[in-house]
Amino acid sequence: MKAEERLVDFVRDTAYGDLPEKAVDTIKNEFLAIAGTTIGGAGEEGCEEAVRFFREMAGKEEATILVYGGRIPAHDAAFVNAVMARALDFCDAMAPGPHIGAALITGSLAAAELAGGVEGPRFLTALAVGAEVASRMNLSERAYDGFDPTGICVIFGVAAAVSRILGLTGEETWNALGLAFNRCGGSFQSNIDGSLGVRFNQGWVAQGGLMCARLASSGITGPKNFLEGVYGYLHLYGKDLTGADDVVRDLGRQYALEKMVFKKYPSCGLTQAVTDVTLRMAAKDGITAGDVETIQISVPPYAHKLVGHEFKIGDNPKVDSQFSIRYCVANALIRGGSKLEHFEEAMVRDEKVQELIKKIRVTPDEAMEARGHTPVDMRVRTRDGRELFGRMDVAPGFPGNPLKKEEHEQRFRDCLDFARIPIGSDAETELISSIADLEHVDDVRRFVHLLVV
Repeated sequence: MKAEERLVDFVRDTAYGDLPEKAVDTIKNEFLAIAGTTIGGAGEEGCEEAVRFFREMAGKEEATILVYGGRIPAHDAAFVNAVMARALDFCDAMAPGPHIGAALITGSLAAAELAGGVEGPRFLTALAVGAEVASRMNLSERAYDGFDPTGICVIFGVAAAVSRILGLTGEETWNALGLAFNRCGGSFQSNIDGSLGVRFNQGWVAQGGLMCARLASSGITGPKNFLEGVYGYLHLYGKDLTGADDVVRDLGRQYALEKMVFKKYPSCGLTQAVTDVTLRMAAKDGITAGDVETIQISVPPYAHKLVGHEFKIGDNPKVDSQFSIRYCVANALIRGGSKLEHFEEAMVRDEKVQELIKKIRVTPDEAMEARGHTPVDMRVRTRDGRELFGRMDVAPGFPGNPLKKEEHEQRFRDCLDFARIPIGSDAETELISSIADLEHVDDVRRFVHLLVV
């Protein structure tokens, strides 16, 4: 059986009862994370502008703009809502970089409205198969080599989930995934340059995945050999470093989505370990910003390219700071933590932070790749001559160092506390309880109502 056919059968045939408990828990954590980041991110730069743009474009009233309210075409609602969900960059992620939930959850909620309502088990199953397809299409750092993983692999997950929600046939689902292959795209240059393109790429993924499924349901065909073909995904994007057998091995028995990452701090996943090491060293060794003479940090080359560059404030200080090791270390040492408000422009431009950043050097070390995706070594030389060392291999929130249930709920509440457009304590409590009990929800459109002010 072809690998493409095995993926299609998995999307079509997986039942709620087939899902392992850990996979279900991961999807619920993902849903809670996205509910929080959507509310918290709705007031961020570019979000209101996107809402205004699509409202002015108008069109068929199919799905809801979350937080703001109003109905627009489903694919446009998915776009706007995904942008909001990614705006804080505090959503779920996966090594070496795709953000699945911000597009998957928002695209699937829009599809649920199109379908006239979906019960909890069916919705949860659709999210699980979508997240699993995206996870299995995820490539290596070497293969991506500058491509934004979100724009490359996540669109397959959205197309898969929406195909399941809308009840597409096997042939239609195959075409939806084939069409998704033709919509892959996106570069990490958006992150490095601190542009709003980072969050808007998330919107294109949600919009594109939903559109691919809808077009396929209308009879539009996509390339059948989108995975294994001579010019297929594994050749063009995977650089022939991954085989089709690797993608579908143990499909339905082992769930790659369980490798999902939930950040402890509201910045890039590759800044999580260095932030945690900084805070631990400050607590253990009693160092403050005033004690520092120099800080030397070593990370693998992939991390250095994305977050290890010189820190410069450009058009979007929030994105600049979220994707900077130097800023995250200086911020953590000066403020004793890493909170959403620490990435606001006034905080980013703080002179004390800028002065400390000048003392921080980040260098790539190829040998560290053997230690995993998130290793960091940090050496601090103090003004009184001390030499301090800290290291970490697995960042908090990554597989092998997961967050606790209480930490997931606190992340959610932090997002709501930060939100410029609050939803109220009753909705907060109901969202937490209803997502935890998702398999017993009669119609997931109730979440849409809870997520509108």
